[in-house]
Amino acid sequence: MLTKNNQLNTEKKASGRLSGWKNFRLPHFLNTRLGLFTTVGVLLWFKNLLAYTTDFHLRLENFNEWIILVINPIATTFFLLAVALYVRKTRRAYITMMVIYFLMTLLLFSNLVYYREFTDFITVNTMLGAGKVASGLGESALRLFRAYDIFYWIDFIIVGGLLLTKKIKMEDRPVRARVAVSISLLSAAFFLFNLFLAETERPQLLGREFSRDYIVKFLGLNAFTVYDGVKTYQTNQVRAEASDSDMVAVEEYVNDHYAAPNDETFGIAKGKNVIYIHLESLQQFIIDYKLKDENGVEHEVTPFLNSLYHSNSTFSFENFFHQVGQGKTSDAETLFENSLFGLSQGSMFTQIGGKNTFEAAPAILDQTQGYTSAVFHGNAGNFWNRNETYKHLGYDYFFDANYYDVTDENSFQYGLHDKPFFEQSVQYLEHLQQPFYTKFLAVSNHYPYSQFTDDEAGFPLADTPDETINGYFATANYLDKSVEEFFNYLKASGLYENSVIVLYGDHYGISSSRTKDLAELLGKSKSLWNDFDNAQLQRVPYMIHIPGQEDGGINTTYGGQVDALPTLLHLLGVDTENYILLGQDLFSSDHDQIVAFRNGNYVSSKYTMLGSNIYETATGRLLVEPSEEVQQEAEAMKEAANTQLSMSDQINSGDLLRFYTKSGLKTVDPTSYNYKGQLEQIVKIEKEKDDESTSAFSKNDGKSTVDEYITDTYQGYSNQQ
Repeated sequence: MLTKNNQLNTEKKASGRLSGWKNFRLPHFLNTRLGLFTTVGVLLWFKNLLAYTTDFHLRLENFNEWIILVINPIATTFFLLAVALYVRKTRRAYITMMVIYFLMTLLLFSNLVYYREFTDFITVNTMLGAGKVASGLGESALRLFRAYDIFYWIDFIIVGGLLLTKKIKMEDRPVRARVAVSISLLSAAFFLFNLFLAETERPQLLGREFSRDYIVKFLGLNAFTVYDGVKTYQTNQVRAEASDSDMVAVEEYVNDHYAAPNDETFGIAKGKNVIYIHLESLQQFIIDYKLKDENGVEHEVTPFLNSLYHSNSTFSFENFFHQVGQGKTSDAETLFENSLFGLSQGSMFTQIGGKNTFEAAPAILDQTQGYTSAVFHGNAGNFWNRNETYKHLGYDYFFDANYYDVTDENSFQYGLHDKPFFEQSVQYLEHLQQPFYTKFLAVSNHYPYSQFTDDEAGFPLADTPDETINGYFATANYLDKSVEEFFNYLKASGLYENSVIVLYGDHYGISSSRTKDLAELLGKSKSLWNDFDNAQLQRVPYMIHIPGQEDGGINTTYGGQVDALPTLLHLLGVDTENYILLGQDLFSSDHDQIVAFRNGNYVSSKYTMLGSNIYETATGRLLVEPSEEVQQEAEAMKEAANTQLSMSDQINSGDLLRFYTKSGLKTVDPTSYNYKGQLEQIVKIEKEKDDESTSAFSKNDGKSTVDEYITDTYQGYSNQQ
């Protein structure tokens, strides 16, 4: 009897649960198209915020950026979902909404899984080569998933289930057209508002394309994907229209423009390591500059760089100009690595760096001289799209922020500060096979030149109405000491004597809009400061330090960053006659000394032309009514500058180097480079080479040189004096 009663009770409970499910009622608004539309939009918004705060490492600098991050998924999410509101037939409308719901969820989830492995977002080109990405992940793919990933899909499963079981009823009545249009327009208006806030925080966000992180942080993942798709289409269209016949004019120009090497300097650094040290935002005026404090005491801003500048072992150039455009630092890298200019708009690295064929310094030195190549940078690898562009340039290794111990205390918005950056880099440098070609991207002397507040504080600030200018000298002094510490390590580790060390400024630190407040510090009149002064202020340091050389000195030749690669290659004993390089060897007697700016202006040893104004470079005098002869000579120089820029644009936009074979170089295969687990890679090579290994670690009898690195703070050094 008890058993029968228990059975009856069990059946009643089950029946009650089933009846409860059947009687379960959702809020009525979910049974309307607009109600489901709103619910799905909110769920997608929430999932984006979840990804932002858990997986995407989007560094937020202030409260405004938090606000933008929170609102940026809203506009594009509702705009895309609104497509379903225009579909009048019931089933098609709901299917359309669920398909869009699924695709946006898939896009988000795919990006967060990809980001876990590559610390980057999926581009359209990545999607088109999805097979390569999947094979690159290999067995590690499963390890990229997390238990909480269910939260990215559970909502879609629940909503889909409720629709299939008809707990959410499909509304037959279509949404009025004017309502659908209104929602689309409101979404578009909200996006423009979002864009306005983004441009306020990060001017020229889309024009300069700093980083994919920035676009996602300010505009959202959907907007980034659409934007990247448009840029990819535009690039591919131009590329598709190019042909090998377009190389004819380029080759003729390069042949006519070639500057034969100087016999006295050709090959003097043959076989030596190359160490590029990137002096962020450092301008030439800072060399030998002494800043007076409030008591009138002078403080040498860059004492170590000054000593290098005047050393007989250094070839220094006092009339060397940056030639960057909107790509700023990445443009400088383009110029130094390729002897090509950046683009007229935006950054070459971000727009075509991950697509084009290059014959860059790492590939040339690898294939002709057996060099190993590496870049060291304490910031995110996808900033300026470096993680993709470097593979196309032929860099063997790229040690980005993932290889450094970066904390809030030792870094700022542009990455790891210079002293810990150089110190932490040597653990990788010592394992590289020699000869190597390396680049160290220091960042501390970067706008806004914020004051140090810890033991690095102490160097005096300038006294001008502009806080940016005031802080510039202190951060430059910090950079100087960082470089000195690195040099000391190179000497202690045994790398110094076998290296050529090139130090360069990448672009201006004080923009032209601020230079009038700088004028008096440079001994100039603020009221008389003009465009010519601004043009001359675009000089940046360029020093080639070769230990053991005694014939160095300060060179007065006018040149620019486009000339750096042919100059370096000739010093290394590599003739550049068969390479497509737009610059000229600065030591060559054939060097024409015309320096083109990216905007079409130029400076030369004789004239400086800004727009239609012609100045005498030596005196700065504006030639109000130049003679016909002077006008023709100046115009001819301008044409030469513009031709050089035009050749660069043709090469870049048409990806013309894919047609060029006369250099004898093999085309770089970007898929052959893997920037994961690089320490293990280089240590493995050491072990395989055994006694033939040429790394500093091996040369030191298998003992690390890391302990040779000595560093201290500003206050620490002050107390030693």
